[in-house]
Amino acid sequence: MGLIGLGLWAFALHRHLLRRLLAFNVIGTGIFLILMALVGDRNTAAGHGLVVTGLLVALLGTALGALLIRRLNRLDGRRILDVAEAGRSRA
Repeated sequence: MGLIGLGLWAFALHRHLLRRLLAFNVIGTGIFLILMALVGDRNTAAGHGLVVTGLLVALLGTALGALLIRRLNRLDGRRILDVAEAGRSRA
């Protein structure tokens, strides 16, 4: 629950798209940990299979999100992680 809360907090705090993507990944990791805790000792193979499938989908989603953010920033003509913009993202 702590990782989900931390990810939601970071997602709400930051405006930069790359930081929001990372926060979304933290939320997903928290959900995967909760799923493994719910499986417990019974039927661990099925639980591991579901979590590994979820991790693969999350990895591909992260790659797609990073490519879309990169393309969006290229169309805007701005650098992706300027220090000045990173300071303004907290406002």
